[in-house]
Amino acid sequence: MALSFPRYGHPAFAWVALAPLIVAVYAAAAGGGPVRARRAFTLGLVSGLVYFAGTVYWTSGVMARFGGLAFPLAVAIAGLLVVYLALFPALFALVLHRLVARGGRYWLWLAPAVWVATEYGRLAIFGGFPWVLLGYSQMTILPIAQMASVTGVFGLSALLAASATALAWPVVSTGQRRWLAPASVAALVALIALWGHQRLSTNDLTATGRVLRVGIVQGNVDQGIKWDPARSGEIFSRYLRLTEAVADRGARLVLWPESSTPFYFEYGAESQVLRELARRRRVQLLVGSDQWEQSTPPRTYNAAFLVNADGTTGGVYRKVHLVPFGEYVPFKRLLFFAKPLVEAVSDFAAGTEVNTLPADGARISTAICYEVVYPGLIREGVLNGSALLTTITNDAWFGRSSAPWQHFAMAGMRAVEQGRYLVRAANTGISGVVDPYGRVVLQSGLFVEGAWTADVRLIEEKTIYGRTGDWVVWGSLLLTTLALATTVAKTRRRDQPPPKATAVRRSIAKAEGAKRL
Repeated sequence: MALSFPRYGHPAFAWVALAPLIVAVYAAAAGGGPVRARRAFTLGLVSGLVYFAGTVYWTSGVMARFGGLAFPLAVAIAGLLVVYLALFPALFALVLHRLVARGGRYWLWLAPAVWVATEYGRLAIFGGFPWVLLGYSQMTILPIAQMASVTGVFGLSALLAASATALAWPVVSTGQRRWLAPASVAALVALIALWGHQRLSTNDLTATGRVLRVGIVQGNVDQGIKWDPARSGEIFSRYLRLTEAVADRGARLVLWPESSTPFYFEYGAESQVLRELARRRRVQLLVGSDQWEQSTPPRTYNAAFLVNADGTTGGVYRKVHLVPFGEYVPFKRLLFFAKPLVEAVSDFAAGTEVNTLPADGARISTAICYEVVYPGLIREGVLNGSALLTTITNDAWFGRSSAPWQHFAMAGMRAVEQGRYLVRAANTGISGVVDPYGRVVLQSGLFVEGAWTADVRLIEEKTIYGRTGDWVVWGSLLLTTLALATTVAKTRRRDQPPPKATAVRRSIAKAEGAKRL
């Protein structure tokens, strides 16, 4: 599973990754008893530890460099995150063990539903951390990735779990027919790939909607100098120069990265300079900047401002999903041993709604940084009328780890799900444009300064997933719940004595009572 994701892996691993765990869980279930259940849980936990240690390893470096923690302590806290995430594969193994132990080996085919149900827990519990969901691994396999336009990323996760179950089936089953199930799943995968190839060939979405030329500026500002007052003028001038460059190439909407202004946008002389630039070049600017609200108590938001071509503010989006340990610290009292981290993290307030912004006579939506890994959040923007997806981020924290590539791939999945172009501006990269089918139109390098333009389309048509949402998740949760309820009912019936035995026991009890009398 760890090797299924960029930048060191390959998507092919994801098709077989769960098979050994499924076989091991079946072996534990065949033995029966609580000890075997604990073994299944442990197998799932160990699998999860390797999975997440191999994919979110970069969190330790972020906390050590930018959180002010000693490296051993940063590794320990990152280890706690890995353990927490590993609990979900452990829960998958435990639930699947119970189903198979009570219902037999055919209940292994519930593995896709159980996997999706437990994987969704990573998104829904404690605000969620839905990083590297298994389905994201197929983002670069475009014919398969098209399935997300119908099912969302969780549908791809279910397909990969079904593939693993099919590979496990000949190991746990007997007879000539044991090969029928793998053949059936292989046929299903082939049909999905053929349909996806046909969808890519048709290419309808790239010919609908009005064309809009967008500009992306990547300032490549080192995180260490980003908030240095002595460097603010230089940083601001850099972004102005890059904006002039894309305006010269005909850009009508220009994206600046997350928190790109070294000042509060609504205050200071720099804001007026930026508004004047928009008026003079007749361009709209989507600018990432902190917003300070004079309330009681005062609040600070991580925000995106839309500056109209006449210099006025067209709208403001406030980030809804904040990054734990980046923009707020959960469970502060429990983390007393990580005081430098708690003190270093900004205490942002969360926005309350996913609003759209006006651009070129249409509505667009934006996601700030890690918000883009929440499928429902992006879908909400589309349901509110968004014809173009944008995301602004600052991935300088990640260095040259796998995280920037993982983040870019997950952002691209939103384009396929919603059938929209996605434009991404990142401080240090990866910036780019992804078309409605997941094809990368433009992709920048890491830690380079640059300015790019691309033509995108403002699309109004919705995909099946855009209209229906996470029906695969709700179906998986329902199926898993019903299956568990069935096993409970079976267990209760099995534990009850049969009616004849009950009658015999009553007769014996009466006879013994008479004898005592």
